[in-house]
Amino acid sequence: MARVKEMGPAMSSHSRPERVGDIIRVELSSLLTRDARDPHVKNVTITRVQMTKDLQNARVYFTLLTKDDDVLKASRGLRRAKPFFKRKLGHIGLRHVPDLRFLYDESVEQQDRVARLLDEIRTPDFTDSNDHHTDEI
Repeated sequence: MARVKEMGPAMSSHSRPERVGDIIRVELSSLLTRDARDPHVKNVTITRVQMTKDLQNARVYFTLLTKDDDVLKASRGLRRAKPFFKRKLGHIGLRHVPDLRFLYDESVEQQDRVARLLDEIRTPDFTDSNDHHTDEI
């Protein structure tokens, strides 16, 4: 397990809450991969963790690997596993393990939607190009 005190100089450009959030994200992702027993959290991916400045609270953002998964069931599964996560996070070297709040990360879906819209804009309109060719003849 990663320890908060073992961060090197490359990490010094980020604030402590950001560094701790990154460590918690990695640890939770690892725990979900290795130790998750609840089928509703098997397809959960932790996207980011935002810590409060006092490191007492962590907003853990997650997304699901497939669109068929139920966000509500995954959220409930994560909340049920919170005591397990907190117990395991006790080994990363913080004086106090932060309270974990799990939130569905909608930014991934929003990025996909924007990408689809941009693709639609970039797709050439074949009817206009055919009209121009007939004018040239």
